[in-house]
Amino acid sequence: ENHILKGIVIIDFFADWCMPCVMMAPVIEELAEDMKEIKFVKVDVDDNRELSNKYEIRSIPTLIFFKNGKMVDRIVGGMDEEYLKGKIEELLN
Repeated sequence: ENHILKGIVIIDFFADWCMPCVMMAPVIEELAEDMKEIKFVKVDVDDNRELSNKYEIRSIPTLIFFKNGKMVDRIVGGMDEEYLKGKIEELLN
């Protein structure tokens, strides 16, 4: 968990069988390419039940935003690139 202590980290809780997760993957990959200052972490809920329980993941996709180790936002469900990019840019200011 040391990887969330510095800067902005976005954890993407997903599963391979989840259609909205699959649709979100290229959006997140593109943002990760464009926004090098943001750290994106993917967590498969089936392989990481303990972590999913810790963050009370009830439905996926769920994105949790951390800024310098503090949870600052959470989005549940699919979203488009513009919306997600806007959320990230708010954290950068």
